[in-house]
Amino acid sequence: MGYEGLRFPEGCLFLVTGAAGFIGSNLCEALLRMGCRVRALDDLSTGKQENIDLFLNDPNYTFIKGDIKDPETCMQACEGVDYVLNQAAWGSVPRSLEMPQFYCANNIMGTLNMLEAARQNGVKKFVYASSSSVYGDEPNLPKKEGREGNLLSPYALTKQCNEEWAKQYTRNYGLPTIGLRYFNVFGRRQDPNGAYAAVIPKFLKQLLAGERPTINGDGTQSRDFTYIENVIEANLKACLAPPEADGQAFNVAYGGREYLNDIYFGLTSALGVDIPPIYGPARKGDIKHSNADISKARELLGYDPDWSFARGIEQAIAWYRENL
Repeated sequence: MGYEGLRFPEGCLFLVTGAAGFIGSNLCEALLRMGCRVRALDDLSTGKQENIDLFLNDPNYTFIKGDIKDPETCMQACEGVDYVLNQAAWGSVPRSLEMPQFYCANNIMGTLNMLEAARQNGVKKFVYASSSSVYGDEPNLPKKEGREGNLLSPYALTKQCNEEWAKQYTRNYGLPTIGLRYFNVFGRRQDPNGAYAAVIPKFLKQLLAGERPTINGDGTQSRDFTYIENVIEANLKACLAPPEADGQAFNVAYGGREYLNDIYFGLTSALGVDIPPIYGPARKGDIKHSNADISKARELLGYDPDWSFARGIEQAIAWYRENL
């Protein structure tokens, strides 16, 4: 259960890209706590300096301000690295519909630059962030690897392309790669600000400020909300996974299903406020329901998440109360 008992070779070096973001900064924190060396890479376009200032005094931590769209930066960042945790990407389905060319350049070419740099530097394992968005309009639940539908956004397309490129690098160049299809990750340091903020931190910020949040659609949509600790576990176990897992992508979730209306009124109850939501139009490119089959990750990665939604949301509420 969890990842606290995992052991990596003494002195091994991890490269975390997108390190100043929500998931990246949590990965850095966990690795440093385990005594690993961490090299962080971020261009700070969507990540926040304050997320990584926490580690400045740790002798095992170094930071490179750089862009994965630059091949030379990727080459330098991968020098001497044992494991790459590639989290660098621009998120948000709606924003990708507005900026398709940028998403292609950043999410696809950026990842390709990282794959090539990792190959040339002899990296032991390249673990990268994919997304549940690759399931597109496939209606069956739970979502299962190998049963994907038509993609609904440029963002989803970038993640599917990354999976295909990673397969090529494993098959043709011998670089061990593992893709992690994240399902609606939430937790500490997730950004509550901006038009494209994730729903849980956005709701929490507005409710704590006494404002009325907007629910996109009628609130009957469901998601497999996944606490950040489960995502850390999946990344670290992927680094140690056997060769038969290489070149594949895995669902990373808790395996549950939460409805947006239930989450909203659960938050108002936990915060002790009585604020009705505003219901707005559904977002273009969003699927109605999402829930993951995590049996493949259990079998090949040893992934065994023990942070349920209820346990995770309690921790998230406490963190945002203290930090907003």
